[in-house]
Amino acid sequence: MRRNFTLPALAALALAGFPAHAGDPAAGKEKSTVCAACHGPDGNSPSPEFPRLGGQYEDYLYQALLDYKTGRRKNPIMAAQVENLSPADLGDLAAYFASQTGLYQKR
Repeated sequence: MRRNFTLPALAALALAGFPAHAGDPAAGKEKSTVCAACHGPDGNSPSPEFPRLGGQYEDYLYQALLDYKTGRRKNPIMAAQVENLSPADLGDLAAYFASQTGLYQKR
């Protein structure tokens, strides 16, 4: 008897990229005070030197923060900022910045 494990395996892979913790934007706002120094209080840095985080996709922000924490993304400043944050903290920050208004195009 042969069992088909393809569907469960594909489902697990599909879910692997999403944050395990649904972020809390209110908690993220509380934790974002250090981030504001470079990225601005709402994630829309007035300086072109720093990425704008406001309005980005939550899962993208979570993965980027996680990649800084694990060293997949190389940036000594960001690595130091996320070093002591838990996955829940990363999720909260991602949820907060994702809930902010980002750039828009004039029509």
